[in-house]
Amino acid sequence: MSTECIITGRNSVTEALRAGRAITKLYLAAGNDTQPLQRIRDMAQDKGIPIEEIPLKALNRLVPGSRHQGVAAVAAPVAYADLTDVLAQAAEAGRTPFLVLLDGIEDVHNLGAIIRTAECAGADAVLLPKRRSAPLNETVGKTSAGAVEYLPVVQIGNIAQTLRKLQKRGFWVIGADMDGETDYFHSSLTEPIVLVIGSEGRGISHLVKETCDVLVQIPMFGHVNSLNASVAAALLMYEVVRQRQAVV
Repeated sequence: MSTECIITGRNSVTEALRAGRAITKLYLAAGNDTQPLQRIRDMAQDKGIPIEEIPLKALNRLVPGSRHQGVAAVAAPVAYADLTDVLAQAAEAGRTPFLVLLDGIEDVHNLGAIIRTAECAGADAVLLPKRRSAPLNETVGKTSAGAVEYLPVVQIGNIAQTLRKLQKRGFWVIGADMDGETDYFHSSLTEPIVLVIGSEGRGISHLVKETCDVLVQIPMFGHVNSLNASVAAALLMYEVVRQRQAVV
């Protein structure tokens, strides 16, 4: 297994540089002197990162099929966070913890979009199971618009066991389900929360549903009976934000 990955795109590379990800080399398309690429070049030079300017065709071969925008970086993979550390940091900051657990999200674009929204909504971490989950790869990083550089992502084993441990620590486990017993507008989301989002096709697995304290639904008024997983996650995450802001 490779110990390095390639990050492409101006925004993704910029956020990786800002966040201090270990980058061993930066590739730039020769002759492209636009301001965004010059800023990336300056940041890399300040950090002492080797820079190589190569022809556009060579960059295309290096990252085939990628919308690289004239830049690619060879970097260490995103490191998974430790859940104990995440909770300790939330406690130290005096925050009511807010976790997002993804059960069966296997599409990398959905995963990236959810991580992006979770970071914007102030979640403390996204929890991913080792099995039946999209990999935390470059596409996820790019889709997340660089949010993967800032939001802790925790890899967990058994989902139900993890949820039970969190329940013992005072977390309220909220599962998103189209047959939920209440709509999300009328659910209390101000306590320590684990928001569980399932896959578009299967939803939350049966055992995980049984472990949840409450199953909530998003009301549907049109002909289509479900939302994209990342859109549903965004609505629910910002309802957590709305309720918590209301009590501040």
